[in-house]
Amino acid sequence: MANEVSRRNFLQCSSLAGAGLAALAPLSASEKTYQKGASPWPICFNTSSIRPATLDKKIEVTVAAGYDGLEPWIEELEEYEKAGGNLQELGKRVSDLGLFVPNVIGLWGAIPADPAKWEESLAPTRNRMRMMAAIGSRHAACIPPGRPADVDRTWCARCYRDLVKIGREEYGISVAFEFVGFMESIYRFGDAAGIAIDANVPDACLIMDTFHLYRGGSGFEGIRHVRGNFIADFHINDVAAEPAREEMGDKHRIYPGDGILPLASVFQQLKEIGYQGPLSVEMFNEEHYAQDPQVVAETALRKTLAVIQGSGV
Repeated sequence: MANEVSRRNFLQCSSLAGAGLAALAPLSASEKTYQKGASPWPICFNTSSIRPATLDKKIEVTVAAGYDGLEPWIEELEEYEKAGGNLQELGKRVSDLGLFVPNVIGLWGAIPADPAKWEESLAPTRNRMRMMAAIGSRHAACIPPGRPADVDRTWCARCYRDLVKIGREEYGISVAFEFVGFMESIYRFGDAAGIAIDANVPDACLIMDTFHLYRGGSGFEGIRHVRGNFIADFHINDVAAEPAREEMGDKHRIYPGDGILPLASVFQQLKEIGYQGPLSVEMFNEEHYAQDPQVVAETALRKTLAVIQGSGV
């Protein structure tokens, strides 16, 4: 019941056509509404963190561990539907279990580097948006082209603008722009923010990630320069001191609080800017994949809450 209350408090008061979202006005980020008063933000579990498990198992683990939400990947939804599953029924089951879906990753290839491929990209993009909306996801993560390094930023902004409109008007879902720290093209916070701003739409937003802020060299002090509602979803993880930043990949993500990232400062800045979205624990650690997924999920939540408590927010 507590998770259900958290879910309702998180969602905004709007009715988005076609998305099947029931939403209520969010509370101030200064109120510790979630995790029995331990967190100002709902804490979600990204399914990449226990990737070998089935989707059903991931849902079971997330509920049992006590998270507020579940952040799945589009490949999981594609496999579920291909096997005969009904995504709307899946979304209802997730909701009935007290979870919400803040975001689904991702809209791969939705912004082609080559403008000639734009039209052919729209059909698979729309189909992915359909699946995301069917399970009740609030956002769809839009990943920019990984290369070339000098990809046209103006073109990316135009594509993102159109994708936001398609998501909003056709599927009732908000398309969020996500930068990836090890890409050749758009891998920094400033570039991603510029593209979202230049899209010139009121509902432009970003998906942030502590790993990508570090890996791409953006650092962490820039968070305080944007409004909280410019961030759709914030991925939380940590890294060790080695290997060198430029050599790190997703597999080097570790539990929040176990590494060198300034997570306490991140949380303080998120509170400062009035961020009200979720914190989503996202790891790809191969050592974790060999462990009991329930233990991984519970450990990740416990360590995340410890960092939040230590940050003083």
